[in-house]
Amino acid sequence: MAQQLLLNNYNVIGLTRSSNPGSLYKLKYLSILNALNIQNLDLLDVVSLVNLLKKNNFDEIYHLSAQSSVSISFKEPYSTINYNTLSTLNLLETIRLISPHTKILNPGSSDMYGGTNQLPITEERTFNPQSPYALSKVSSYSTVKLFRDTYNIYGVNAILFNHESFLRSDNFFIKKVIKTAVLISFGFQHDLHVGNIEVKRDFGFAPDYTKAMHLMLQIGIPDDYIICSGISIKLRQVVEYVFDYFNISFNLIIVDENLYRESEIVDLYGDASKFKSVSGWECNIDFFKVLDLLIQEEINSFENKLI
Repeated sequence: MAQQLLLNNYNVIGLTRSSNPGSLYKLKYLSILNALNIQNLDLLDVVSLVNLLKKNNFDEIYHLSAQSSVSISFKEPYSTINYNTLSTLNLLETIRLISPHTKILNPGSSDMYGGTNQLPITEERTFNPQSPYALSKVSSYSTVKLFRDTYNIYGVNAILFNHESFLRSDNFFIKKVIKTAVLISFGFQHDLHVGNIEVKRDFGFAPDYTKAMHLMLQIGIPDDYIICSGISIKLRQVVEYVFDYFNISFNLIIVDENLYRESEIVDLYGDASKFKSVSGWECNIDFFKVLDLLIQEEINSFENKLI
């Protein structure tokens, strides 16, 4: 409710490519759907995008519409690279021509850096994309930087490490592990199939990272910032913690080599010192406490479906 009251102070337009009401369930779950002006628009449709910016005097644009699954990007490299790259270019060019005062935030990804022995990752590290998704994000990042430096657009790249929420799609690792554990505990599934769980990742809590993105457009100087926890956790630890929570045998964790990624990054964690120094942002919640929150939310959701 507090989120809806806050949004009521602003004219917030949300763009969707799907006219299916079911595609908006996450906004409904957060109780903010009624506070938003939802419009159908494909960011590859430049004419509609120009008309939108002509009609609205946008202060800020948060470009959160990318195809964001690494695994899907390997199956659909063309559509991933095409949409993620061109949608960013179309937004920036439309801002340049129609609304040059508008600030824009473009989310990058820790995947842009690929495998590296130089940890933690800082903003100065060289990109080494190892998936179509990562390649598309490097392209979008570079396009934002070009428009910022050449056309004086207020463009910010938020280089986000993994950030988790109950509202994650089922194909993301943390969501898949927790949802499957709930199903096993209720007797609806027998085991969990995973890929390489010996790798390590830097995990955070999505609401904290959302606050960071908003702050980036308020601090007055556009730049590129890493957002992360600064700690990497082995995926096996996550799975075993969740299974312990439900008292499920580790024997039901099935490592399936068919789920291994083509180019796997062994360890990845970042350093958010640059952004913290200019914004005061902090991310202090322990990720295993985040897992507790996500587990309970998943249980509540499942039980409500059974009623």
